[in-house]
Amino acid sequence: MGNAVSPTLPEDWATIDMVNRYTFCPRLFHLMYVEGRWEDNAFTLEGKAIHRRVDRIAQLLPEASAGDEQADEPEGDAPPEIARSVSLAADDLGLMGKLDLVSADPEGREAIPVETKRGRVPNVPLRSYPPERVQLMAQGLLLRRHGYKSEHGYLYFAGSRTRVKVEFDESLENETLSIIAAVRAGRAASEMPPPLEDSPKCWGCSLCGICLPDETRELREEVSRAMSEGDETLPDAGPDPRRLYPARDRATPFYVQEQGARVGKTNQRLTVTKDQEVIAESRLLETSQLVLFGNVQISAQATHLLMDKGIPIVHFSTGAWFHGLSHGMGIENSYNRAAQYAAAADPAVCARFTLPMLQAKIANQRALILRNGSGDAKEHCIRALAAQLKSLPPENSDPGILLGWEGNAAAHYFAAFGSMLKTGELPDFDFASRNRRPPKDPVNALLSFTYALLVKETLVALWSEGLDPWWGLFHRPRHGRPALALDVMEPFRAILADSTVITAINTGMVRPQDFETNANGCAMKPAARKALLRAWEQRLDQLSTHPAFGYRCSWRTILRIQARLLSRWLRGDISELPWPVVR
Repeated sequence: MGNAVSPTLPEDWATIDMVNRYTFCPRLFHLMYVEGRWEDNAFTLEGKAIHRRVDRIAQLLPEASAGDEQADEPEGDAPPEIARSVSLAADDLGLMGKLDLVSADPEGREAIPVETKRGRVPNVPLRSYPPERVQLMAQGLLLRRHGYKSEHGYLYFAGSRTRVKVEFDESLENETLSIIAAVRAGRAASEMPPPLEDSPKCWGCSLCGICLPDETRELREEVSRAMSEGDETLPDAGPDPRRLYPARDRATPFYVQEQGARVGKTNQRLTVTKDQEVIAESRLLETSQLVLFGNVQISAQATHLLMDKGIPIVHFSTGAWFHGLSHGMGIENSYNRAAQYAAAADPAVCARFTLPMLQAKIANQRALILRNGSGDAKEHCIRALAAQLKSLPPENSDPGILLGWEGNAAAHYFAAFGSMLKTGELPDFDFASRNRRPPKDPVNALLSFTYALLVKETLVALWSEGLDPWWGLFHRPRHGRPALALDVMEPFRAILADSTVITAINTGMVRPQDFETNANGCAMKPAARKALLRAWEQRLDQLSTHPAFGYRCSWRTILRIQARLLSRWLRGDISELPWPVVR
């Protein structure tokens, strides 16, 4: 199980597992063995548990006989020899693999492969599915190449403790040979195969949230409808996208801001200690990021474990200045980055990316003012932002023109930002204008902190897709600036970061005494950071209807999906990149 490709496997060879995955879904095969993507779910974890016994030790088969006509008849009914976790390869097939179990007669004339599967026997005519039969046939081909007679095999279904016989007939053999050839060719393909069409296979697939089959179909069909507008023969758009992944992530960031603390590991758990006392813990399965603020140490053992599991370590200063990211190897291919760099070098592509992104940002600013603003400032801002959205710059505008257009909208938005704060008798939270480096008042301190958190979330999402967060399409690359993360986060600023600040102030989660202010600026005390982190996580965990696909999921998931869609747009898997716009 898993997606690792052995470094000893020749580039044009296939494995038995690849053959199984390709038969199930060519796009799944590509994601796993070309893109290097993998995510576990309950089904894959169950399968891994079932295979632990057969994978525990590698064994050898008895030596194959020279042939039936030369072999002596066995005396009596000698029991078959059982070998587990048998590794075989065949040069002429370009195929290698590990067989769960092989039952061979003592004379080495016949070998019967037995493949273990989770679950119960399928209620279908052949009592098995094509990927399982092809996988078993591939094992039979390897056994034949090593001199054994192999006319059938068995699928053992652990859920019902039943063996299903699979005959190795000519039809199945030809199908398997054809798929082996397709796998060998597919390993060198950089273009992703199209997704399955409304297939029941997608339910339960651990990579459905990465593949996005229905979302990809929806976006492709939207482009088709736009290109064929007025064509009465245009086919029906098909069913709405299914949400094939969980609405919320099981794992969430683990924040550590206790100065002088140390993060270590105990088995599969992170532990935070200070003065030899455990002050916090987090199970690895429930941790998506480890976020460290200021003077917090981490052991080498914990670092290695997190890198091995693909969990990033995010570093902030005590004052929430984003320092960087520590992570493992990440995605094993560079196709996404190659497409990103090519797009960044093409002004036309950058303009096609930038204008819809900025439109979404301004539309979300207007929506937030509509929801929370009050008075004349609100009305003036709504009219001004509506005018901005109507007077769009040309699509091929110079980046400087787009930046000025977006800057005018931001000036109107922040001029009305204070109307969304119900400060009452708390004049310390009065907001006059946006300022930073350092922020001069509590509201700007909160905004700067949440923007840093949003940069962190966006950067991690982009890195998880194999993109380069430091090379942007709108923001120009500059040393130390995550330009692409700044690009992608723009439409999310108002609906995630600004709304978190408004909630924290208006509900009393932060108070004036939680800040220190002097002539040099304003800083948050630990109580303010803890309260804002709580408000931030609540906002990211809040369910919302996805603006493009119509199903409900958390904002953290929507942000991650946006990074995934960007990578697909850059690669040409989808022709249009939608941006989230709330109402």
